[in-house]
Amino acid sequence: MKFVDEARIRVEAGKGGNGCVSFRREKYIPFGGPDGGDGGNGGSVYLIADTGLNTLADFRYTRKFKAKNGQGGMGKQMTGKGGEDLTIRVPLGTVVRDQDTHEIIGDVVTEGQPLLVAKGGHHGIGNIHFKSSTNRAPRQSTPGQPGEVRNLLLELKVLADVGLLGLPNAGKSTFIRAVSAARPKVADYPFTTLYPNLGVVRVEQDKSFVIADIPGLIEGAAEGQGLGIQFLKHLARTHLLLHIVDIGQPEELGDPVTDIRTIESELHKYDAELGNKERWLVLNKIDMLLPEELAERRDHILSALQWQGKVFEICALSGAGKDELTGNIMRYLDELAEDERSREQS
Repeated sequence: MKFVDEARIRVEAGKGGNGCVSFRREKYIPFGGPDGGDGGNGGSVYLIADTGLNTLADFRYTRKFKAKNGQGGMGKQMTGKGGEDLTIRVPLGTVVRDQDTHEIIGDVVTEGQPLLVAKGGHHGIGNIHFKSSTNRAPRQSTPGQPGEVRNLLLELKVLADVGLLGLPNAGKSTFIRAVSAARPKVADYPFTTLYPNLGVVRVEQDKSFVIADIPGLIEGAAEGQGLGIQFLKHLARTHLLLHIVDIGQPEELGDPVTDIRTIESELHKYDAELGNKERWLVLNKIDMLLPEELAERRDHILSALQWQGKVFEICALSGAGKDELTGNIMRYLDELAEDERSREQS
């Protein structure tokens, strides 16, 4: 299925039911007085997370959603039935914005917790409420109020613990295939992923994390060049970035230091917070070099970048080095979770 990470929809809550003008009509009670009931409230529109969904593709075909109206009040002080609420299922990680005001209405990140996006109209009241000592036969009632109508922008930010960065053909898709059950397309020619892929990496029986492979970035991505800019938002929720670098490419095809700085520049241009996120350097395709060549290139890269963070050497194709890397990632995420629990308890 084609990955869709944005959708525009229109939601309309139900109108409240009108209040009723009615008088009690019973034998032997000629002046029974008012007994008009209230209307029912209009139905509201909610979004709720569904873990079975991973795209917004369904909204390409259905874009208008309307909740039920409330029923009008009736005689004998009978209240009209409230309109049924409408629940729209969306993937976890969906950010909801009002297209007209650009307000962020909410973020659907908890399974089963509904997010109100359009409130149903309030009910009208019947003439029973207008009865007084000076107005014993009121003929007033109020109409139900219209429900909220909103044009929404749904924006999916995938929920992953770790995000992969790198130029096209750096080996990100091969890496995610090696460490998880995800099966993105890979090729032996310059090729970039066309949509994000998520993979669950199981380190131990009860320990795992989610990794996201996004389309490769190119120079000018922050200004809209290529596909990567469309998906950089998916890295906003990650705790850690893995910067995959093709260390085995011939020197005439490019300099790894330049490639790394290109990605760094695009990250900072797009979002300073994203640019300052914890990032580890992963030197891929080490099988393409002799040990002495690998050591020389690694030292050159780290020296030129003045790199202070963690560095790993892997071959995504053969799986060499992947266990050490995934083990370190799991320990890092466990430490973050422990720190978060400590802050909550203090």
